[in-house]
Amino acid sequence: VIIGEDASHACIRELGQLGCIQFTDLNPDLTPFQRRYVAYIKRCDEMERKIRYIHGEVAKLNIPCQQVGSVDYFLEQQNSKGETQFSILENLEIKLDSHEKQFLDLNKYNAKLTEEFNGKVELHHTLEKVRDVFMAETNLNNQIGLEIQQNDNDNSNAGDIGMVDMNPMMGGREIAFTNITGVLLATDKARFERMLFRATRGNAYARFSTIEELLVDSNGEEVQKVVFIVFFKSASIEAKIKRICDAFNAHRYDVPNIDRPRDVQAQIESNFRELEDAKRILDKNTESRVRMGIDVAQYVEEWLWVVRREKTTYHTLNLFRSDVGNFLRGQGWILKDSVGNARNALDKAQGQLNLPNTSMIEPVMEIWPTPPTHFRTNKFTDAYQEFVNTYGIPRYREINPALFTAATFPFLFGVMYGDVGHGSCLVIGASYLILTEKRAEERGLDEMMKGMYGARYMLFMMGIYSVYCGLVYDDFFSLAMNLFGSNYNYVDRETGDEAEFVQGEYGDSEFVYPFGVDPAWHIANNELLFFNSMKMKMSVVLGIIQMTIGIVLKGINTIYFGSYLDFFCEFVPMILFDVGFFGYMVILIFVKWTINWDERMQKGSCNYDNLGNPANCELSDSNLSCYDYNGNACDANTEVADKCPLDYGGTGDGCQPPNLITTLINIALAPGSVDEPMYEGQAGVQTFLLLVAFMCVPWLLCIKPCYMKHTFKKVNVKSDNAFNPLLGNDEEGSSENGSGNQLTNSSDAHGHGDGEEFDFGEVFIHQAIETIEFVLGMVSNTASYLRLWALSLAHSELATVFWSKAMLSMINTGNPVMVYCGYAVFAAVSFAVLLCMDLLECFLHALRLHWVEFQNKFFKADGYRFQPFDFKAILDKAHLDA
Repeated sequence: VIIGEDASHACIRELGQLGCIQFTDLNPDLTPFQRRYVAYIKRCDEMERKIRYIHGEVAKLNIPCQQVGSVDYFLEQQNSKGETQFSILENLEIKLDSHEKQFLDLNKYNAKLTEEFNGKVELHHTLEKVRDVFMAETNLNNQIGLEIQQNDNDNSNAGDIGMVDMNPMMGGREIAFTNITGVLLATDKARFERMLFRATRGNAYARFSTIEELLVDSNGEEVQKVVFIVFFKSASIEAKIKRICDAFNAHRYDVPNIDRPRDVQAQIESNFRELEDAKRILDKNTESRVRMGIDVAQYVEEWLWVVRREKTTYHTLNLFRSDVGNFLRGQGWILKDSVGNARNALDKAQGQLNLPNTSMIEPVMEIWPTPPTHFRTNKFTDAYQEFVNTYGIPRYREINPALFTAATFPFLFGVMYGDVGHGSCLVIGASYLILTEKRAEERGLDEMMKGMYGARYMLFMMGIYSVYCGLVYDDFFSLAMNLFGSNYNYVDRETGDEAEFVQGEYGDSEFVYPFGVDPAWHIANNELLFFNSMKMKMSVVLGIIQMTIGIVLKGINTIYFGSYLDFFCEFVPMILFDVGFFGYMVILIFVKWTINWDERMQKGSCNYDNLGNPANCELSDSNLSCYDYNGNACDANTEVADKCPLDYGGTGDGCQPPNLITTLINIALAPGSVDEPMYEGQAGVQTFLLLVAFMCVPWLLCIKPCYMKHTFKKVNVKSDNAFNPLLGNDEEGSSENGSGNQLTNSSDAHGHGDGEEFDFGEVFIHQAIETIEFVLGMVSNTASYLRLWALSLAHSELATVFWSKAMLSMINTGNPVMVYCGYAVFAAVSFAVLLCMDLLECFLHALRLHWVEFQNKFFKADGYRFQPFDFKAILDKAHLDA
């Protein structure tokens, strides 16, 4: 970007309103104080300080500041004024100086008036307390002895100041006591009295009385104070008492003729008249401050936005370099489809100033570093993109995980939170946020509500998938829903009764339940066993599918960036290891699900008659032999492998359902043998897949470092003959679209380019870490997906406990009051535990599955976000309270 210095400010302002360019610093060697526009930035800082001060004064008067409105409205309004860069700062600076000076003068005068007023209020209370004392003490002695005696408990109390009887005669002479009267904080009373006693060694007599109403201190805060009178007889003691009063910030007041009530009353009346005059003057001062506060409150935020806009404009101009005559040159990144708008903005800025069109925006024809990453989002995808960005910013042109997260995150949450009732509550809450989404644009909304409004569509999708999975599980607040009827029927409807098929037979595809789980499973004795098996296998299947997608995305990334070394030396062994071992696990699960094990177990049984009819012969004490599927005689001691006609091998020969966990473990621990095979040749297939998986480990570990070392030697030999020291190597590297040799393009080349020393050990160690992380991570990540099963089980069991203990037990009592109380308890615990705590738990676990198990298969997360110079983003963060 090249712009004339006369039009630089206007051009940058137009680009800031457009918000499409991220400028880079062309003056990295200069400190902030050496930059071209540092003086303007200091002026803006000083004006912002004044605005903060004025806002603080307005806030003290409890006057709300008027909001400017939207940023777009503010920018449009400012553009319509047509002020130049100099007039903006000059006019605003004059206004701020004037208002600040007025506030300082009024505050200084107010502080003086407040101090005088508070002094008169304290004097008024002091005089009243003294008057009350001497009106109550009608028998006051005028002659006082040298020794102060303690008052009796009956003559003194916390509310009044009493005098003690003291020896009136001392050698035939009258002795008069001196007194000091004042006011101090009630919290300092005990320490003041203790210090007084110690300093005077008991030769002073003090009395205290609490002032009932709160007084205002020098800071404007209301505090509790007490009046004190100290009697003594010594000039040295008087000096000590005064120093103690000063140390405790106690205010002393001169009360002459303390023993003459009439004189005291006259002083009270005189002080009260002065107090009223001081109150009127103070109110006038406060009224003037309030009037000024109201006048400036409607402009404070606007002033702040103007200053912040100017400040960021000059900060951006400091990134430019003045090395082309009277022109400023800047560089940065711009969205490709915004180049035309940026050129029009520069033309518009110069046209408003009646200057010739001398600015230009052109692409830089040199090798640049990696560009920033920018994704256009909408209200639906923004929350998912923020999730991904929290983990790390995608590389430039790397596959964006947010696209897949938008589909899989709500679904995996629904798998864990599946319940029609609880999901419906979440849908209703999210629908409210969607219908009132305009509130999200309101200013002053707290951060928590802003976050909820930002994630409103995500919460809605989470609720939808929770309802969907709840229909699959047939769960509605832990209760089964008989939507399509049941294929099972209980005749006696008693505990232990065995269910019977309503129609059809087991395994008949015509009578498969239309959707989800048959409600009869929810009242079966083996309910937990069935749901655990289903959800555990489903969790493993979903997890392996998602991790495989992540590995495939890694391969797509390598092809797009032209990094074929990573494709053949990382992606290929990774996908073979994954599909050969973990993908085979998924295939075994589906194979086991699709086999009719009743039919197979029947083939391996010994209950055929001599005509080959199944289940027509039963072994007993009287009948010691029957026939198997092949018509051979068999008895109770005949092995299943001898009776099964499938001949798949193992102990069951294919006629017994296997334990999949044992089968998978034996792939590695007992290769070549399968206890309970499900298809012919299973042992050979598993041995082959095990060899492929073992072969992938050294492939992933060794081939890439060795190839990089071999390639580096070739490049070094060529560069030794063609190296020109005048050119240097500072600008060598991979280009924006990934051109260059394979070594440079490799995502794990660690910066070892031409002219640098290649460290084979470092590369090999890095690749070893990658290999160990992937191989062990596949195992641990697969186990990690079992959290889908665990949290789904926990959610359903908690819902069942809350229903049975809080509601069902109360319903069984038949008492309406108990039912009402039970519902209240049920609703409270369901909301607190299931709709708050468990929702957050499932949310965090689904987030972890995407961050750790899914994204680490392909996501480098080492990019940086595109942050253009944008007034809207800057002013949105400019708050008076910040």
